[in-house]
Amino acid sequence: MSERVESAVAIFSEGFMCSQAVFAAFSEMLGLEKDMALKIGNGFGGGVARRQDICGAVSGAIMAIGLKYGKTVASDTASHEKTYSTVESFCEEFAKRNGSINCYEILGFDLAAAQEKGLFSTVCHKCVRDAAQIVENLLKDNI
Repeated sequence: MSERVESAVAIFSEGFMCSQAVFAAFSEMLGLEKDMALKIGNGFGGGVARRQDICGAVSGAIMAIGLKYGKTVASDTASHEKTYSTVESFCEEFAKRNGSINCYEILGFDLAAAQEKGLFSTVCHKCVRDAAQIVENLLKDNI
């Protein structure tokens, strides 16, 4: 495992949300302090505030991609398109590895049942690792 992937897994293992772990693992190299990334990423865990919508690891990855490529000028269509195409590539690969980008579909249970079955330490751990690996691969030429 690479340093960034190991960092994402370690942050998740410390008790941070999946979204925080993936985003924070890439934030400093992209110009954002880790503490700020942890704060920004907090609400996306559990599929956005435990709603089990989009997987938090996916949200963290999308935030990292946006931090790298996102536009800061409204008319910057090149940055916008680069962000969207990179996010699309990420989502395709993540879904290929995990069956979906949706938290509930990945876990197959509500969060209480998932916790009871120990899925956070297995399925969610894998999602964090996969998300970090995919983002690293997508950004590797530009980091």
